Amino acid sequence: MARIEPVVFVDEAVDIVEFVKRVLISVPDLPTPSQVTLKKLFVIELDEIGDNADAQLYLKSQMLRYKTSGKCDFTECVAALVVLSSDECYTKSYAKKFIYLANAMGCEFIGHPLVERVKDRQNFKTWSKVMDMPLSDIEKVQIERLVHRLSQYEAIKKAHLNFLVLHAGHKDISNTLMLWDQIKAPLADHFDDTISIQELHVEEGRITDCYGCSFETCMYYSLEKSCFYGGFVVESLFPSIEKADVIVWICPNYNDSVSAKLMAVINRLTALYRKISFNDKYILSIIVSGNSGNDSVAGQLIGALNINKGFRLPPHFAAMAIANDPGEILNVENLDKRVSGYVNIVYKLTNKIISKS
Repeated sequence: MARIEPVVFVDEAVDIVEFVKRVLISVPDLPTPSQVTLKKLFVIELDEIGDNADAQLYLKSQMLRYKTSGKCDFTECVAALVVLSSDECYTKSYAKKFIYLANAMGCEFIGHPLVERVKDRQNFKTWSKVMDMPLSDIEKVQIERLVHRLSQYEAIKKAHLNFLVLHAGHKDISNTLMLWDQIKAPLADHFDDTISIQELHVEEGRITDCYGCSFETCMYYSLEKSCFYGGFVVESLFPSIEKADVIVWICPNYNDSVSAKLMAVINRLTALYRKISFNDKYILSIIVSGNSGNDSVAGQLIGALNINKGFRLPPHFAAMAIANDPGEILNVENLDKRVSGYVNIVYKLTNKIISKS
């Protein structure tokens, strides 16, 4: 049976390294079939510019291995990470890049995969409102919880899978939607009655961004899986997301970001997030940029949905391409190979879930 393997890039924070090792030793082996899956906990200490030279060399060596052989230390692995910074910045930006690169090499990440420490542990002050203990102890509790969730992590088991596809574009001009249609066609041909696909168009005028109600007001409405402003979000979006097992985000690149309407969807999820867990839901994405920046959009999705909201991140979660003029995506080099490659990734995900039900 596999245990969690610690992968450590730390110079000074040896106290946390020793604590992590003690926690990992205390985790029991679980007699479940999924224990053949390798699990890793990365512990990374950042320098003055928010980087770690040894971790970068490790990532580079693994990427070279992956591009050469299609396999590396990240392939078929499930992971989480602890990131430490002596500054108030860098932990999230570094984690997003690390997760993006590892995921591109075949690594799956649990929902809420990150415990971070910024200068003076200021990021734990909010937790101190509900946990009456020193910030250093709160940090240890969060690491223990992270290790526990990683050790317990399993593929969800379903007899039927519901896919929800969220987009805010128009099929006749959106390269991103055209790429999705290319991917959807073989999926629809392959899927039988074990898979359902719902497409939800987040149209102009149907959604506004979060207005920032007080915590008490948001919590009050979230108890009913609702929102003070109601409408499309409560009537269509929330029920569809709650029902979904896999959510596909159709994301053209707008100024190296997701569109305003999809960002509003993410922000409005807070009310539902306070009522239900997203830890048993996967995210996928189709991303198209006019010139560059696909990784920026993917990183934003990783930060907002995997790190913050707790959705699962399956290996190779994003299909990406560059296309500018409407319809240009259909002439992208090796489009058929890209489409079939991503379709196989989705097949692998669905087979893993349904075959275990």
